[in-house]
Amino acid sequence: MNTFPESHRDLLATDVAVLATVGRDGYPQLTAVWFVLDEDGAVKLSLNTARQKVRNLRERPECTLFILDRANPYRTLEIRARAELTPDERYTFADKVGRKYNANLRTMDQLGGSRVVVTLKTAKVTGTDLSG
Repeated sequence: MNTFPESHRDLLATDVAVLATVGRDGYPQLTAVWFVLDEDGAVKLSLNTARQKVRNLRERPECTLFILDRANPYRTLEIRARAELTPDERYTFADKVGRKYNANLRTMDQLGGSRVVVTLKTAKVTGTDLSG
C-alpha cells in the first residue's frame, strides 16, 4: 500500500471526493462520494448496494478516488486502487461516516439495498500542485 504524501494529507479530511468506476459498457462513471481515512490508514467509503457504482466495483474493482482542493484547484490528490467490498449489515461503518457528515445514511438508502464498506487498496497515489 502506498502512503499519502504529507503535502496532501490534509485533503483526506475534506468533505467530498469523486469516485471513478468503470461500467459494463467500458465507459467511466464518476460520482461525488463521502469518505473517511480510517484508523487503519485506509480510505473507506460506505455505499448502498442498489447503486450502479457498487455493481461496477463488484465486476471491476479497479477505481480512482480524486480529491480536489477547493481552495486551490491546482492542488489534487489521486488514489488509484482496487476496491474491496465487505457487508455492513449493522451499519457500523455507515454510522461512522454519518458522524463525520452529520447525516443518517439509513435515511438515504433505497429500498432493497444494504450497505457495504468499500476499502481502497491503493496501487498508486499522486499528489499534484500546479499552482507554482
